[in-house]
Amino acid sequence: MGFAMNVLETLAILFAFVIGVIVLIALIVFVLDRLQTEDAIRRNYPVIGRFRHLFSTLGEFFRQYFFAMDREELPFNRAQREWVKRAGEGHGNTVAFGSTRNLNVTGTPIFVNAAFPPLDDQFAASEALVIGANTRTPFMAKSFFNVSGMSFGAISKPAVQALSRGAKEAGVWLNTGEGGLSPFHLEGGCDVVFQIGTAKYGVRHEDGTLSDAKLKEAAAHENVRMFELKLAQGAKPGKGGILPASKVTAEIAKIRGIREGSDSLSPNRHLEVDDWGDLLDFIGHIRDVTGKPVGIKTVVGSEAGIQGLFDEISARGSDSAPDFITIDGGEGGTGAAPMPLIDLVGMSIREALPLVVDMRDAAGLRDRVRIVASGKLVNPGDIAWALAAGADFITSARGFMFSLGCIQALKCNKNTCPTGITTHDRRFQKGLVVEDKYKRVARYAKSIIKEVETIAHSVGVAEPRQLRRRHVRLMQDSGRSKLMSDLYPTVKTGSVAAE
Repeated sequence: MGFAMNVLETLAILFAFVIGVIVLIALIVFVLDRLQTEDAIRRNYPVIGRFRHLFSTLGEFFRQYFFAMDREELPFNRAQREWVKRAGEGHGNTVAFGSTRNLNVTGTPIFVNAAFPPLDDQFAASEALVIGANTRTPFMAKSFFNVSGMSFGAISKPAVQALSRGAKEAGVWLNTGEGGLSPFHLEGGCDVVFQIGTAKYGVRHEDGTLSDAKLKEAAAHENVRMFELKLAQGAKPGKGGILPASKVTAEIAKIRGIREGSDSLSPNRHLEVDDWGDLLDFIGHIRDVTGKPVGIKTVVGSEAGIQGLFDEISARGSDSAPDFITIDGGEGGTGAAPMPLIDLVGMSIREALPLVVDMRDAAGLRDRVRIVASGKLVNPGDIAWALAAGADFITSARGFMFSLGCIQALKCNKNTCPTGITTHDRRFQKGLVVEDKYKRVARYAKSIIKEVETIAHSVGVAEPRQLRRRHVRLMQDSGRSKLMSDLYPTVKTGSVAAE
């Protein structure tokens, strides 16, 4: 009995001590909140006011997992993410009962099934397509679906390794992003597109200008198939790349040719390029030095803006043209960018892609300049729509991030990504096991290709790139759909019509 009483007395004292500590902490926080002048809520409601920030932070979590419907979330909803997850895991993507998609939303694509489609043994099959046929080393690209630019720095070492190995297995190319060529891009043995950003990371002199010697060194890698000159990115047109100092490790600094531990900020445009003429000169120079196809990545702001490029090409001749043009939509993603640019600047890929395709065809460059579409294209319907609109290739970054395990935590700019994809904190990187994730990357790419081939088969064509605007209807605000070919009449050139 005495022992029990002693235990109870000890527990009571411990409980009183804990309560005392809590009260003391609360009093200290009360005083601090009352004295601080930065937060009006905490000043007026000490201690309690702190819960507002906590609930605001947790609200993002609760909406994602408990309250948002499958088709509600932004930038990507649960249905989109789950499709990628199932594809990456190799699970079947068949569903039961009926579609959960609201087909009455304006702009929704509806594919026109053929009355008498090919038999099952006449299945549509993808074909390779050459880029830069007139260069010293043309690139025969095997897949219409590929990995968009994600820099080593913006994403982690194991993420790049998994993408490289997965891209090799799936037969797709991997774009380096503007952070330069790392050993991890090459180690998987996949085809690589070297992106040259405005800071010329990896191919620069100390003053930031282009180094021909380093350019030749990069081109000497057999796996480096093309060079992409980045003019603009969909999430931040008019703004250069942003890599916070916390992400600039010694390894990244060496690859990029910059100082460790300092913010890595790219200029908002190439200093050598003041107009379209300068751009074509710069493209020609890089092509002469490397002998490989050279293209550009840009965002369309207006029809008049991009028309200047094709006018300059027409004046100089088709040999001066870029070998490909990557069109990034204003809905494109990034690791870090100002919200006004993310939300408000740049034409959507849904509007920009048909526009640029028609300009290219009107200039008689259909077989000379390949069009690559990018910007929030992650599911089979997105890819099939882009091909029908006139794209030759499609690239995706966030789709492949989802295949790596991205949960859309929206912490890409904080070096605290919980899945290890966009962080250089090894504690988080441990969760990204390359030997497992690269298989998911490959399965996702293969699933996209297979499903787009299924759509192509359904509309009655033999190859996904034979999809045309007449094969797609777009829902209108009237509640009726119209053929995309009626909404965006195509341009016929001397030999081939976009239809």
